[in-house]
Amino acid sequence: MITLKSAHELALMREAGRIVAEVLDEIRSAVTPGVTTADLEVIANRIIVDKYGAIPSFKGYRGFPGLVCTSVNEEIVHGIPGQRVLRQGDIVGVDVGVIYKGYHGDAAITVAVGQVDAESQRLMDVTAESLRIGIEAARPDRWTLDISRAIETYVKSQGYSVVREYTGHGIGRQMHEEPQIPNYYEPRMGGRVRLRPGMTFALEPMVNVGDWKTQVLDDHWTVVTADGSRSAHFEHTVAVTANGPEILTRL
Repeated sequence: MITLKSAHELALMREAGRIVAEVLDEIRSAVTPGVTTADLEVIANRIIVDKYGAIPSFKGYRGFPGLVCTSVNEEIVHGIPGQRVLRQGDIVGVDVGVIYKGYHGDAAITVAVGQVDAESQRLMDVTAESLRIGIEAARPDRWTLDISRAIETYVKSQGYSVVREYTGHGIGRQMHEEPQIPNYYEPRMGGRVRLRPGMTFALEPMVNVGDWKTQVLDDHWTVVTADGSRSAHFEHTVAVTANGPEILTRL
């Protein structure tokens, strides 16, 4: 079960989150045609390790080889940075995790590479809005399933689908803590948790233009849409407070 974080713990998570936000802000500015996904990892290392002396959460996690995840077009999550060149019209999801003094921050954005088509822009806008709606539902005395329902209801109303195999999660001293928070809702789903001040979650809708089904590539990490349609991913680390949700991964 997720633990309630003290004021001191929340302060450390804010610091971890601020580092994550700084990385994503710099990467957003750096994404242009001709940049490689490895170039984005260099930015992350410069800020996380060189500037702040923090630890990249993802490097080595269950054997993951990168500091960040870079997922392009039909890739949903867990793309490995490398020599892939970003091209005009691509979209790239960038997921960043940081450990600061023992506490984690985790967030993701999807960025257009130059000018993108209207459908790709709309996909990103809908996914970002679904995250905002999910965060708004993270209030005391509501339930984790209220977050799930809010996200899926909005996404489906826009004609898209939410990925089911990968979910939001508790976060704190560990990157993945209980409970899982799916981005979809079914009335008979178990595992709902009542929200209380001091709980911290990483909420991360992954939204597809086509069907929600996925597959994993031969690198055993990169998750893609089964039908080849484009996907977008946005994420924030969020604390439940007496006054409502607080986003911890923003500048």
